[in-house]
Amino acid sequence: MAPPTGKRVKGVQIFRPFVYGTTARPFDEKTNPKPPGIPDDHTHSWTVFIKGIDDVDITYWLRRVQFKLHESIPNHVRMVEGVKGQPFQIHETGWGEFEITMKLYYVPESSEKPQTLYHHLRLHPFGRTEEEKEAMRLNGGEVISWVYEEQIFNEPYEPFYDILISGALPPSASTLKDGSGGGGGSGAATPTSANTPGASSSKGGNKKGHERSHSRASVSTSKDGKNNNESKEEPFVIQKSEGGVLERSAMIPLVNRPGQPFSRETEQLEIQKLKEAKLKVDEMKKQMMEELEKKQKRLEALRVESAKAA
Repeated sequence: MAPPTGKRVKGVQIFRPFVYGTTARPFDEKTNPKPPGIPDDHTHSWTVFIKGIDDVDITYWLRRVQFKLHESIPNHVRMVEGVKGQPFQIHETGWGEFEITMKLYYVPESSEKPQTLYHHLRLHPFGRTEEEKEAMRLNGGEVISWVYEEQIFNEPYEPFYDILISGALPPSASTLKDGSGGGGGSGAATPTSANTPGASSSKGGNKKGHERSHSRASVSTSKDGKNNNESKEEPFVIQKSEGGVLERSAMIPLVNRPGQPFSRETEQLEIQKLKEAKLKVDEMKKQMMEELEKKQKRLEALRVESAKAA
């Protein structure tokens, strides 16, 4: 961890979504043939990874990842350096399931300590119901065990804050005004206030970082509207993923696509499941209370009968 530089941006919390997990496939002569040199008892090929949502680049905040595999695997502790636009991943083969430890190392500008994640390698179909397991079997035997996660940076240091918000914002709208009087007046590009997706600030938050990052070069114009000097900064080139996610943002896709199971659509489906589960629990609770009330009335009646008999 590099020594801190600058000050923390108070009252600001920024998060970035990412995905981690494993994908495994059984060896098959037609769809997934076993490569030469693989031990006879190895039954699956598998991959463990950490990547951005919708495959966007995350190397601007994540520098490297250490994967700790089962001790029986040669070179079981491996460090994967970040390559722009590519996931942090390891490809292996084997026959057994085990827990994988992933240690995340952030870019030096963050001055943040490494964090650790744990994930269980799944080689065989799993699920809450037999239908879910059968769906995996019908998917060519491919077993996907992925987790959606959000990395939270609480009050990041100013240099890191600038990096986090540097790419997701479009250039500020510029308002050019004609000069007054005999000489050529000058108009400045007025920075507009915008919130980076995934950044939130509490009351009294430090605005210094926003002003420094969002400002644009001034443009001087004459009465005829021609520029007297060129802009000193190039405007941001906004990159979008296939699912419409802006680079360096906290956006997630609106709908699911093949190979991209996490989206607003997925979120709404999960929310609907929670609502249905709550309704079911409320109904069960209502039935239990009715049963309890009946038992209490019966108990009270028995007490009255017992008192009369005495």
